[in-house]
Amino acid sequence: MALQDKIDQDIKAAMLAKDNATLRGLRAIKAAILLAKTEKGPAEELSEQTEISVLQKLAKQRRESAEIYQQQNREDLYQIEMEELAVIERFLPKQLSREEIEANVRQLIAETGATGPKDMGKVMGLANKRLAGKADGKTISEIAKTLLTGG
Repeated sequence: MALQDKIDQDIKAAMLAKDNATLRGLRAIKAAILLAKTEKGPAEELSEQTEISVLQKLAKQRRESAEIYQQQNREDLYQIEMEELAVIERFLPKQLSREEIEANVRQLIAETGATGPKDMGKVMGLANKRLAGKADGKTISEIAKTLLTGG
């Protein structure tokens, strides 16, 4: 079942259940997918990878907003962002733990023969392809930088 069909079904269920938090998150996903489709062209279907990248972008936006709201002691807005994030994460693949990411990056460093920070681009290019959808690029970058600088 296509992601958009699943979202439409879940929107109907959330409306019937009067679950406003879930409904907000689902509508945000639907809007982002429709926007991505119109950018590709009217007859184009989104690939699964494109759908995942759209969801990751939404999740990242929610995390960043939540962090800002928390710093500004706006618990009400923080809660809204976290509720929407929980809905978005239901549609993302299982995220790797920091330890799993580190193990993958170590393996990639060995495969590429990277020896220091100058090889960061080589490692990151491969890591972003292999771990796409399973890990945040910022986390991958932090781990790779630490490992390549000997930290």
